[in-house]
Amino acid sequence: MAEKTLHDFSISSATNVVTGPNVDVGDVNFELKSSLINMVEASPFCGEPNEDANAHLQNFLELCKTVTIQGVAPDIIRIFLFPFSLLGKVKQWFYQKKEAICSWDKCSMAFLAKFFPLGKTNALHGRISSFQKTEMESIPEDWERL
Repeated sequence: MAEKTLHDFSISSATNVVTGPNVDVGDVNFELKSSLINMVEASPFCGEPNEDANAHLQNFLELCKTVTIQGVAPDIIRIFLFPFSLLGKVKQWFYQKKEAICSWDKCSMAFLAKFFPLGKTNALHGRISSFQKTEMESIPEDWERL
């Protein structure tokens, strides 16, 4: 075996590139269709303050319900498809956590804990509990404002 030179270590290599989740699917061989991946990628979550992690998860799960692959548990499909719904710093977060995210339950809980934190939940509870109807608005208008 030839010794590596300093130049060899400075060259980028695909062997160090992090990819999707490490989930044991057993002997099942399956393929996610590109049309499904395209649908999931059409509504990415980037982690911006105005984005709703809960709504993203709801939309993602609705898309996942449209797919069944014989012999593959729905949670396996979700965990393999989920990274396609993420962009930027959120996707990097997913790859950093992928060793701990070995099931859909753990993945969804970690995602909501990170991107829909307790502080945001408490703020929403506060807005709801302090909600007051204005004189000029109907109840549906008030609700829409909230």
